[in-house]
Amino acid sequence: MTRPPLPKLTPIPPRPGLFRQTPPALFTPVFGLLGLGLAWRRAAEIFAIPPGLGEALLGAVTLLYLFVLVAYLAKVARRPGVVAEDLRVLPGRGGLTAASLSIFLLAVVALPYGLAPARGLLILGLGTHGALAVLYIITLLRAPPEQRQVTPIWHLAFVGFILAPLSAVPLGLTALSTALLYATMPVATLIWAFSILQFSRASVPAPLRPLLAIHLAPAALFATVSASLGFDTLAAAFILVMLAMLVLLLGLARWLTAAGLSPLWGAFTFPAAAAAGACLAQSGEPTRMLGGGLLIGATLIIPPIAYRIFKLWAGGTLGAKTNAASV
Repeated sequence: MTRPPLPKLTPIPPRPGLFRQTPPALFTPVFGLLGLGLAWRRAAEIFAIPPGLGEALLGAVTLLYLFVLVAYLAKVARRPGVVAEDLRVLPGRGGLTAASLSIFLLAVVALPYGLAPARGLLILGLGTHGALAVLYIITLLRAPPEQRQVTPIWHLAFVGFILAPLSAVPLGLTALSTALLYATMPVATLIWAFSILQFSRASVPAPLRPLLAIHLAPAALFATVSASLGFDTLAAAFILVMLAMLVLLLGLARWLTAAGLSPLWGAFTFPAAAAAGACLAQSGEPTRMLGGGLLIGATLIIPPIAYRIFKLWAGGTLGAKTNAASV
């Protein structure tokens, strides 16, 4: 009597070691949490809110950012080429640009504690994001034509410099801030226009729809920076543009989230915080009250999204879900 053959066992691929597949997508919710903390800091200046609330949140998120940064740099140290590989996929592009843009927000975080650290972080942010933008362009030029389409992430890469004035204006660098405002406005307008044209020709696949929320962020930041520079009419105009976009996005909420919770939901986080911060930065009382309401809404959605994304990382699935490069 012969024994039946044993069934073939499919080998289970080994899980990457510690920090060997750190996904850049982690930076996206951290970016949103930093924006939320700065919005709470601004709200404490307007409403009867203890200032320690915003500062505690900013301190905790700063440590979280540093932890994720160390985890990602540990992967880069093993093989620097993973940066270029991560830039080839949408979650990686969004995450890496959020990582560099977060440096601009850290400069704002540092302002009350010393002008020198804030100035140093601002310079670091300009250099880092400038280098990443160049690498982003190189990646696009080398990519197949179908991967060169305009996406909302282009706002992060090429309009994201508008975050620099958030710390540059308090540092007295008004000429630089004005130049960045006028340089990034036409870029954002072109991205909006090309995106509308693409949307009119083909529908956005359900998994990618959360990225559309990023379109809200430039309008919010233009309103914030314009107000800080004293361009009240321009700020009011961008507030109206931002609110129109926000109403449209809220009306499309079910359509935007049709694919269910995914790591790309991180794209909802920073625009929500930026919209609240933009209204709080204005001088009119009704707009500030609206900003307070938007801040409550942002607080209800940003931490849960961040928690779910970090939970995926802790479970070892975030890297695979976002096609993160591994070493």
